[in-house]
Amino acid sequence: MNFFFAAKKTTSRYYHSATLLLPSPQILLHLLHLSLSHKSLALTRQCHARVVTSGFTQSPFLATKLISAYAVCGVPAETRLVFNSAPEKTVYLWNTLINGYVKNRSFSEAFALFAQMCRGGGVVSPDDYTLATVSKVCGEIRGRNAGKLIHGRSLKTGVVVDVVVANSLMSMYGKCDEFGECLKLFDEMPVRNVSSWNAVIAGYVDSGNLHFDAKILGCLKTMLMEGLKPDVFTISSILPLCGESEGMYDFGRELHGFIVRNALFSDSDVHLECCLIDMYSRSKKINASKRVFDRMKWRNVYGWTAMINGYVRNGALAEALCLFRRMQMRDAVQPNHVTLLSILPACNSVAALIGVKQIHGFAIRKNLSHDVSFSNALIDMYSKCGSLNSAKHVFEDASFARDAISWSSMISGCGLHGKGHEAVSVYNEMLRLGNKLDMISLVGVLSACGKCGLVDEGLSIYKSAVNDHGIEPTVEICACVVDMLGKSGQLSLALEFIETMPVAPSPSVWGALVSASIIHGNSEMQDLAYKFLIQLEPDNPSNYVSLSNLHASSRRWDVVAEVRTMMKEKGLAKTPGCSWISITNTTHSFYAADKTHPCSKSIYEVLDGLVLLMKGAGRSLDLGGDMT
Repeated sequence: MNFFFAAKKTTSRYYHSATLLLPSPQILLHLLHLSLSHKSLALTRQCHARVVTSGFTQSPFLATKLISAYAVCGVPAETRLVFNSAPEKTVYLWNTLINGYVKNRSFSEAFALFAQMCRGGGVVSPDDYTLATVSKVCGEIRGRNAGKLIHGRSLKTGVVVDVVVANSLMSMYGKCDEFGECLKLFDEMPVRNVSSWNAVIAGYVDSGNLHFDAKILGCLKTMLMEGLKPDVFTISSILPLCGESEGMYDFGRELHGFIVRNALFSDSDVHLECCLIDMYSRSKKINASKRVFDRMKWRNVYGWTAMINGYVRNGALAEALCLFRRMQMRDAVQPNHVTLLSILPACNSVAALIGVKQIHGFAIRKNLSHDVSFSNALIDMYSKCGSLNSAKHVFEDASFARDAISWSSMISGCGLHGKGHEAVSVYNEMLRLGNKLDMISLVGVLSACGKCGLVDEGLSIYKSAVNDHGIEPTVEICACVVDMLGKSGQLSLALEFIETMPVAPSPSVWGALVSASIIHGNSEMQDLAYKFLIQLEPDNPSNYVSLSNLHASSRRWDVVAEVRTMMKEKGLAKTPGCSWISITNTTHSFYAADKTHPCSKSIYEVLDGLVLLMKGAGRSLDLGGDMT
């Protein structure tokens, strides 16, 4: 910070000393270069005034530099004033003006200028730089049709053979989900550079198709055979895939070695280290992530956030919280909203509601609470921690713009707390305000209706969603309807709905019917549902155990033995269920039939008493005395 003020003071002193002399275009160009370097709007305006008063407005070099300076300072409107006052509008001046608007993400103005340039009657026509710039804009805004028009103009003028223009068009097609066009353009390129291969590799990665692993490796090998060395962008595009795809971990380690051998780490950019930390943590190699983190020469908030997120992903919640404190206390690095999003699950699991409130308070103090992603996470966490009112306060806060996730989180939170009517009310308000209905919100409100017995309301919402809003029924939506009908005791209607579903029933659908059959004691329907479950999930031990228990309750021991034999032959064993509770900042975990807890004897005594009490055969117990 001191360096910045010193540089600013030196620049100002240099300006005033320079202006004591008769200013020349060379001096003004140098001053404008300084204003660009320091993003000084005041110095830019001083230079602009001197250009006008000294009669240098006809200089295209000064005009171009002024436009660039104003754009860097974030005032693209003033770039237009400079452009309009220039007597000769060269293609370089047009390109600088368009690029200035692009840098400030004023894409509509940039396109309007490009259209005006094209209508100029041939006096100044777009060149390769112009077309490359607007192609990138089309990719940013996912403007597929506009991008195709740019491609057509590039073909018409012959500019498409330029490698920079072709790379920009390829990148645009990849971002607009037109990867086939990207590959076609790549195959037609007479000359390729590293950026060309990067565009193809990024297109493969962005497609999300894990079957493209071999294609990506093939691209990398061919690239090396052609004598082109992968750069930071190449490696950082592939590393996330190595963490997500099974069998790619070893290749990720090879890329790590390539980075070290070729000294691709940068002292000023931690992007590659963050990618490595993420790759190792996704591969469940958290110790390897920690080694990368410990060897970083310089850590910014992104490096700390990557390591914290890695700990949370691997269940090392205490370590994540420790690192969160350390980044602030020892290294004085302030977290951003992504850091808070990463640490929030750890606070929820370790300290429950108190931890979530602490992070919320921290975000308010640091002015980070208005981010929509963070607010959505708070709504979800507060609901799961039992504080629906806190979730409502966040949801009703006017300081953040609610999106589809905000509405679906609030609807699900109401359903989770048994507030079915409130969930329906929030759902109706969402539609009334013109928000588009999506599958997640529909599942949330149907689930709430099922939990609260609002069958008529739920069926009405389902029919309206399909008929009026054009929602295609999915297995998740259908499972909610089956659950809703089943819990209300309408098992025959639930089975009839399954038989007429527009999609094939999934395990969740038959599981919903199983749960409803157990609630209402319909063993025949339960047996039928279990048979379909075993067909769909032959390796799920829970289905066999539940089916065995069903037949055991009917004393059909021969069938029980048959089911148990099937489990043994398949080598299946059920994982015991687990629950946990936080008391005075300590989390206690309990597994089924577990007696490892130091207070297990007292706990089981209390549970036995509660069971007797619920059966109506117990006497009044002094539970408080048993817990000591």
